[in-house]
Amino acid sequence: MVMRTVRAVEYIEPLWEGTSLPAVMRADDGALYAVKFVGAGQGKKALVAELICGELARSLGFCVPRIVLVELDPSIAQTEPDQEIQQLLRASAGLNFGISFLEHATRFSPLAPPEPTSAFASRLVWFDAFVTNVDRTPRNVNLLVKDGQVWLIDHGACLYFHHRWRDHLQQGETRFPQVRDHVLLSWADDLRAVDGAMHETLEQSLFEGIVDQVPAPWLDWEGDPQPPEWYRRAYVDYFMHRLAISERFVEEAEDARRRLI
Repeated sequence: MVMRTVRAVEYIEPLWEGTSLPAVMRADDGALYAVKFVGAGQGKKALVAELICGELARSLGFCVPRIVLVELDPSIAQTEPDQEIQQLLRASAGLNFGISFLEHATRFSPLAPPEPTSAFASRLVWFDAFVTNVDRTPRNVNLLVKDGQVWLIDHGACLYFHHRWRDHLQQGETRFPQVRDHVLLSWADDLRAVDGAMHETLEQSLFEGIVDQVPAPWLDWEGDPQPPEWYRRAYVDYFMHRLAISERFVEEAEDARRRLI
């Protein structure tokens, strides 16, 4: 797999609901992309989480908008009247994260069609617990509906272990108590079966192939002296370890669900 790279040619509009000032941009292929910037306050690690978790979700059969790398020339900031946007664009020269913009998509609600099924909810709760996604709550579902399909977006808050690399394998053993706030936990009544299916799909070569797509500049972090390849290996080791102890977060999710019902 080779991640496609496009070149940004026009800043269309900000997506103000995002805390990192993402934006809709037009690329040189004529398509629109929702872009998150390397110069935003959330930093490079949020983009790493977006790419890795988005592609992991896709590999598990979830609908995820196409992910691209967006090459940004900072001169594009010259046409923007907003000073904050100008500063962000100038700070984001080089490769940024983009997903195909889902025009006319609506925010998912479990109380409106399409109604979540047990199978979908169980798979999503398992996945979000696996990648420690703290941001799939009723307040902020990060799910869109378009043409009857539910699409997963916004994974920048996942993999919070990488904000503190010490003992990253030990951090991978978390039972993820935040699963109690998952928007679809009430519907997730088949987690044991899903756990078995996930173990049949997820493997080291899949993790390696996805992690290899992360641009090296996104793995160059101030204050962290390791080379990019060290971090690639560490991500794979983390995922393999987390997969091996999945019983822990499945049990946590089941306990949290029982308390709900």
